[in-house]
Amino acid sequence: MVTKQLDRPTASSRVTYAASMDSEAVIADPATLAALRTELTAFGPATSSTVEELAAEASRWTRATTGRLLQLPDMPGSPESARSLVEQAALAAAPLALVSGAWLQWLVAPGNAEQEQSIRALALYACDVGVGNAGLSRGNVFLGLLRRLRIADYAVPSSRIAADTRIGDDAFYLPAHLLAMSRHADHLGPEILGADFCLRVVGLQPVLVIVQRAHPDLVHWPTIDPSTSHIEGQDAAVDQARGIAALAGTRHERVVAGFWWALSCVKAWYHQLLPQLRQAADPAHEMARLLRRRAREGAVYHAEYRIGGRTLSDWLKHCDTDAEALLDALRSSPLVRPGEPEQSPLVTALVQQRGPMFRVFSPADLAIIRNWIASLPDHHASAPTTGDAPQLVPLATGSVPRARNGASGPITSLREAYHLLQTRTCPPHVHDYARTYTRSWLARSEHGIQQDGSPLPESWTAAGLRGWLVEQHDRHADEFDKNEHRAIPAREAVIESAVQQAPLTLIDGAWLQGFTDYEHACSQVGNPLFNTFWDELGNGEVELNHPVIYRGVLHEMGVELPPTGSKEFAAFPRFKESSFELPVYWLSVGKFPRTHLPELLGLNLAMELSGVGGNYRRGRIILREYGFSTRFVDIHNTIDNVATGHSAWAADAIDNYMAVLASNQPDAARRDAWHRIKVGFRSLTPPDDRAARRAGKRAAAVR
Repeated sequence: MVTKQLDRPTASSRVTYAASMDSEAVIADPATLAALRTELTAFGPATSSTVEELAAEASRWTRATTGRLLQLPDMPGSPESARSLVEQAALAAAPLALVSGAWLQWLVAPGNAEQEQSIRALALYACDVGVGNAGLSRGNVFLGLLRRLRIADYAVPSSRIAADTRIGDDAFYLPAHLLAMSRHADHLGPEILGADFCLRVVGLQPVLVIVQRAHPDLVHWPTIDPSTSHIEGQDAAVDQARGIAALAGTRHERVVAGFWWALSCVKAWYHQLLPQLRQAADPAHEMARLLRRRAREGAVYHAEYRIGGRTLSDWLKHCDTDAEALLDALRSSPLVRPGEPEQSPLVTALVQQRGPMFRVFSPADLAIIRNWIASLPDHHASAPTTGDAPQLVPLATGSVPRARNGASGPITSLREAYHLLQTRTCPPHVHDYARTYTRSWLARSEHGIQQDGSPLPESWTAAGLRGWLVEQHDRHADEFDKNEHRAIPAREAVIESAVQQAPLTLIDGAWLQGFTDYEHACSQVGNPLFNTFWDELGNGEVELNHPVIYRGVLHEMGVELPPTGSKEFAAFPRFKESSFELPVYWLSVGKFPRTHLPELLGLNLAMELSGVGGNYRRGRIILREYGFSTRFVDIHNTIDNVATGHSAWAADAIDNYMAVLASNQPDAARRDAWHRIKVGFRSLTPPDDRAARRAGKRAAAVR
């Protein structure tokens, strides 16, 4: 293929990168989607090759490129030169490596959670975020590498890396597009899977061999490598991606298109990166980059100092396009003694405690300047290359798009809301509905809470919730023992109850959908919530998927329902309208993992604890009485247990959250957070009296 050069836009890729990391981003407008679809053909239409043929090409390219990088010299000269090359290589890899796998974050939605491709994609993503181990995502491990190299200044949160001017704009091109595509997963799923497969085949970014060669034991390199799996018993990630791509069926051409686009982007990026890395051996190149980064603020302060016949301010104002000329002027000025940094005022008297430039340069900056002075007069900086490929159109987040069905008017029924909310890429009018419905439901849940109290402790203490959890389990068990022999409902009533529970149960875990977002799934608070969501959907096994299991029970009862995400399901005449009230709340509040984190923590605990020790045991007796499978209630009674199961994880997530607040927030903020958690706990079964309903309506009316 003809290798194109990536454009070096001034802001668009960086802005898109940062904006797409927001877990509550609303970027569902048609213009952005159209721009992304256009981008997928930026390097020409997908070839007639199969995805496996492209995979072979990607493997060949990776081996060849890695070989060329390994042929780069081990940086003869000063230690600063060697360090500079390693740092530049690590920083070049950072925008992609810090979010490794994040483009899969929205592939699974309540409406497709029973599909094999979705289930397997979630398992692959679970490996990327280090499921079961907070802080061990691929991005977290790479962050550890940056920290050990002492270049992680802008790496937390990951979106901040877009502000790091040490990184070229072209390094953001591929990850920015991938992250934006992830927010349109309902429309671009096959292309995302194709691009993901490509990056698994490429494996460890070739540029990182420079860092690995210099620091082979600094981090666990296999974890950073997206082709590997670090979940026990799980296939290599590249093999999982291959299997998921094979499930595309009639959408196979779109998978090929995604693979081709990603491979083309990677090739074009490295076409520009290799010369830049060779330049990194030149101390003058690093000095020129430093001048470009610092020129803007420096130009304000040097209007009276002249070198080479011009004020230093004037030199700095033109530094972005002519840094090399300033280097020549500095080399000939009294500020620099070529070959003798220890005798050069630029890095001695001027930057000492009483000097006019004290603390202007960081230690890393001073190392670059000293290295350049030591190298003089033998080296000269050279300008980086630029290209002319298409730019990514900045996200039009301010526009008002049409809904998926072509309408953007008000949602008029719970059934309509239930259907529309099951996708991840909700247009603004659906997102606004979710926000209003959540606000109303939580206001109703809060009504009268001070008088009625809460099962949760009055206040949170450092002892945590584990003791309280065991007490609640004992209470459930006691209630079950007292009522064990009460009458069993009639068979028809059991079936009718199962049918009315279907809109709720077939979106099991929907309140946690927001915690598939990369930053949440990798965090200390969000990790156990992602683990729970992954468990609800079967840990990558279709036969363990809870909605699939529940459909099996309904089938035994003679009930066949349409696909959960279809309009036909929402319109199923046997459902009561009231059966959609709580499911719509789950689907709505799940859109706001950042805004409603305390309430979600409380809701999750209430949900996971609700049946353990009592209701699930009662359900087993009833189902067994009529010969129905008890697997659904059995599996919940075990995985939701209060020692090592979902209930315990839910309590731990709250304790982690409150412990952080206790360490850095005033008492009032901690009390407010705990109150919100209690409201969230109550929101599973909010009061249903007229006054509570009125409170909810008043909250919904607020704009």
